[in-house]
Amino acid sequence: MGAFSRQKFFQELAHGCLLPTAQQGLEQVWQLLVICLLCRLLWMLGLPSFVKHLGTVAGGFYTLYLFFELHMIWVVLLSLLCYLFLFLCRHSTIRGTFLSITVLIYLLLGELHMMDTTNWHKMRGSQMVVAMKAISLAFDLDRGVVASVPSPIEFMGYIYFVGTVIFGPWISFNSYKEALEGRKLSFSWLLKVSVSWVKSQVCLVISNCVAPYLFPYFIPVYGDKLLRSKKRRKIRGTPAKWLLAYENTMSFHFSNYFVGYLSETTATLAGAGFTEEKDNLKWDMAVSKPLNIEFPRSMVEVVTSWNLPMSRFLNTYVFKSALKFGTFSAIMVTYTASALLHGLSFHLGAVLISLGFITYIEHVLRKRLAAIFNACVLSKKCQANCTHRNKKGLWVYMINIAFSALAILHLTYLGSVFNSSVDYMEEDEDDITHHTIQKWSELSWTSHWVTFGCWILYRLLL
Repeated sequence: MGAFSRQKFFQELAHGCLLPTAQQGLEQVWQLLVICLLCRLLWMLGLPSFVKHLGTVAGGFYTLYLFFELHMIWVVLLSLLCYLFLFLCRHSTIRGTFLSITVLIYLLLGELHMMDTTNWHKMRGSQMVVAMKAISLAFDLDRGVVASVPSPIEFMGYIYFVGTVIFGPWISFNSYKEALEGRKLSFSWLLKVSVSWVKSQVCLVISNCVAPYLFPYFIPVYGDKLLRSKKRRKIRGTPAKWLLAYENTMSFHFSNYFVGYLSETTATLAGAGFTEEKDNLKWDMAVSKPLNIEFPRSMVEVVTSWNLPMSRFLNTYVFKSALKFGTFSAIMVTYTASALLHGLSFHLGAVLISLGFITYIEHVLRKRLAAIFNACVLSKKCQANCTHRNKKGLWVYMINIAFSALAILHLTYLGSVFNSSVDYMEEDEDDITHHTIQKWSELSWTSHWVTFGCWILYRLLL
């Protein structure tokens, strides 16, 4: 949508952006949704387990071909490599660590040498889901959570489960086996699928049609000044730069929520994503918590709410394994692992490593303040029965609000590099690096300086 007057913009919004966006979103995934439903119906039949696994593998292969065509072979090669490793090392007790290294080497070699970067990046999400599933299975085998190495058909059924193979989310091997039993169709299942689908489409529309035009049209804090600019990115003035950075951030956030809710839809539609207590079955899969991100208590809350399944994966299989080296080292290993799983992208790596320092320093500073003031000002909200003397005083609320505002500043700063006008799959990595540094330079490296200041304050309070 080009530059319009405010009145013209709202007249063109519906048929110029809203409807085409929703239509394209449905056109791209309707076949995936149908296959997920067929998988769900297949699992409900009283068929042998190997037939269900075969059906899941077939659905996963067809879906991969729909999205990636013959390039899907690289996802298949990764899964075969992982199973070969698990089988050959079936008597080892450190399969998780060695398979993690093997998978990361494969991903790095693939990005650097096996094929062109553009097509590799298109498969990055599926590659990451396959890698996380294989690594989690290896660690579960080491820890006795899974008794023995699955058969090839079980492993492939888990890896290519159609509900998660494209958009995720990560699920454990035991969760897949529980879903394989095939629960009855119910109104709560249909409601969960419908609500998640509607939320995904709303987030897609906001990402494409609202966030990029937030301040010139929806919230005209600068009047018509932003409308008159032919190139809004060249607007001068610190406040305007931060407003444009917030637009980029909001668009990026809602694109993530779109994928999160879409993955909830596909996984639930295919029969996964439930918890069961006695006879009470709840379809309660949650991938993201947008309110915890847009109105955060802390950056720690943001990173855990961004992608809940991946956060559980990193916490269970990376952070806890590295905790023996110390908390700070474990945090940095976790964010480094996340960066490597996401691929060799400077802007992603820079954001994730920065998040590692930001979350650690915020955590230790608030922990120190909570001890000094005996107050509920920790990064995570205190339980109702916590031992802090000061829980609801005005000054306690003010401290927490200050850290919330600081978290929004960090999010705006870090998210400014995810510009919708930059195609990160097509652009050269040197251009992306320059773009990232330029964006942060325009904002005076504020977030990094603030983090450094918080670290100085923490050291002074020790």
